[in-house]
This record gives sequence, structure tokens and C-alpha cells, in this order.
Amino acid sequence: MKDTCTNNKQLNIVVLTGAGVSTDSGIPDFRGKEGVWNKEGNPEAIITRSYFMGYPKLFWAQYKELFKEKLTMNHQPNRVHELVKELETVGKVTVLTQNIDSLHQLAGSEHVLEMHGSYQTASCPKCKLAYDVNHINSNDIPRCTRINKKGNVCNFILKPDVVLFGDTIRHWKEAEAVLESADLCLILGTSLRVKPFNTLPELAKDNGARLVFINNEGTEFDELMDEIHLGHIDEGLERVLQAFKNDEERDMWK
Repeated sequence: MKDTCTNNKQLNIVVLTGAGVSTDSGIPDFRGKEGVWNKEGNPEAIITRSYFMGYPKLFWAQYKELFKEKLTMNHQPNRVHELVKELETVGKVTVLTQNIDSLHQLAGSEHVLEMHGSYQTASCPKCKLAYDVNHINSNDIPRCTRINKKGNVCNFILKPDVVLFGDTIRHWKEAEAVLESADLCLILGTSLRVKPFNTLPELAKDNGARLVFINNEGTEFDELMDEIHLGHIDEGLERVLQAFKNDEERDMWK
């Protein structure tokens, strides 16, 4: 692979990723048959900021049940995560992800913005101190154990570091900034149904980026794309990486 384009300008690559990127790691798509939103009851009414604020103890009991597999299983990065990391040999890569599993970081990606947060940690709304998944799993109702100057334990109930319904999406300004200078925007494993994340491809396009969509199915935004690869995400991403190795094809990414 080449480190720069033919004009010696470093490629700025932004990768937008969704649930389809992590399914091969054993994590079901939220909206799939085995996904969180298809579990019994009304999960979308539970995973809300208002429910957490009003009933934090009940929230945690139901949150842990809904996310039991994610919180207790040792999921590992798959080939797609590895290929996204490999893109760093081509140019400067920033990952903007809807996923809350932190597998991009585990695969070694250096610049990741988790737009919907992460279930790997929970933080104290009062002290802002973050705790890892081991602390979350070892307590029915995870609380802050920070000791203040007077020797008192905070004991505030933690809030999971995922974006709940009613929360503001994270890192929006940073996402806008990286898309302003993007040469190439890869869109992987997302149906682009969730707002405002689904507005990011158009923002990239407006700033002159080439859009390459790779997923097992299309979306309502297909006409916006410059290139579409339908099928297995790893195979489509392999083809994109191969294009960088071809001297005759590199010019199209400038």
C-alpha cells in the first residue's frame, strides 16, 4: 500500500461504521432478529434518560438484562475491524462509529469517535469518574466509590456511558470538523436509519469527499453514493484496499 496519493498529499479517510461491522464478532444488530430492540417488553422505553433519572435502580436491573450478552461476553475484533486499522497504512483515518462495543480501539484504530458512547464504562454524574465493565458487573447497582476530602464515599448511582434516548449524540463538532477535510468517506455496516448519524454522508459529500458504501443491503441514500459494494463487508473493504495498491486506480481517491 502507498502512504500518500500521487500528488504526495496524505489521504484523509473517514470511516462511518454501524452494527453490521460487529456482527461477525458475535454481537447482534440492535434491530436484527436477536437484537436488543426485539426483546420482550418495550426496551426503547427503558433505555431513556428520563427513565434513568426517575428510576435509576430499576433502570440498572433492566439495562443489565437487556445488555447481558454484551456486558459478560469477551467479544473480539473481527476481520472488518482489522481492515479498518489497516487503512492507516494508506492515510490518516478517523472512525466515526455508532457501535458501543469499543472493538475498533481493541483492534488498534488510533482515532475513534464513539458517537453513541460505550457500554464498556459507566460514569458518576456527580464526580464524572469513569468505571470499567468489571465494576459494572460486580455490583447489582453500580455506584461511585470515590472518597472525598472528608473521607465520605460518594455512593452516587453511575450512569452507563451509552447515549440513551433523550441524550445528545457525542462528538458531533469533532465529526463535522474531520468531515470538512475528508477525501474519502467509507460507510460500513449501517442502514443509515438513525438520526442524526445518517446525515454525516451528505455532509462529507458536500465537502467534496468520495462516498463508498459497503453493506449487505442498500439504503434510501444509495443515490448519494459514488460507489456501492453489496455483500460481505470484509470482502468489499478488501476490494477498496486493493484499489490503493493499483497505481492506475489511485488517482480516483485524490
